[in-house]
Amino acid sequence: MNALTSERSRTAIRPGPGPCPVIETRRLVLRPHSRSDAEAIAQSLGDFQVARMLSRVPAPYDQQDALDWLASQTSGLTPDWTLAITTGDDVHIGCIGIELRHGQWHVGYWLNRFYWGKGLASEAAYAAIERFFRRMPETTLHSGVFADNPGSLKVQEKLGFQITGCSQIYALARNAMVAHIETRLSAADLRRPH
Repeated sequence: MNALTSERSRTAIRPGPGPCPVIETRRLVLRPHSRSDAEAIAQSLGDFQVARMLSRVPAPYDQQDALDWLASQTSGLTPDWTLAITTGDDVHIGCIGIELRHGQWHVGYWLNRFYWGKGLASEAAYAAIERFFRRMPETTLHSGVFADNPGSLKVQEKLGFQITGCSQIYALARNAMVAHIETRLSAADLRRPH
């Protein structure tokens, strides 16, 4: 067996959740992103109150940043799921991603600030995570929130995430190290929010 065949074999057997699905909930549709989402993403992440709660989003954030990000997320080169959170009339209001990083699956999400406090993050996160666990039930999902983001921690607690520790991570938009609460969730611990 040559090196090329050997590399291909290792890559082919790497488990993943399969193609990014379309998921409908009572109020939302989660779907794969498209380049046409760039303007809405730039508008949402251009709001510093949203960007500051995310570790890898720069500030300011513009439409070219969104197009660059969408190019990587829609390439099909990773097993990750990156779902647009949309209202029933396909208005892009946020994102939930489940991605493989350093051998572990991680979940992250954000919403346009106009939609905060309405239970939509919990609804979207539950739907995406529940579908992911149907495909990969033995997986543990990792996540976390900045310590000054109690709303996001509340979302995770409602879903059954357990706090596993605290660390300092760099927040690009803030250009600073920020206290980060680390969490994890197994399929057995997932709870439907009410």
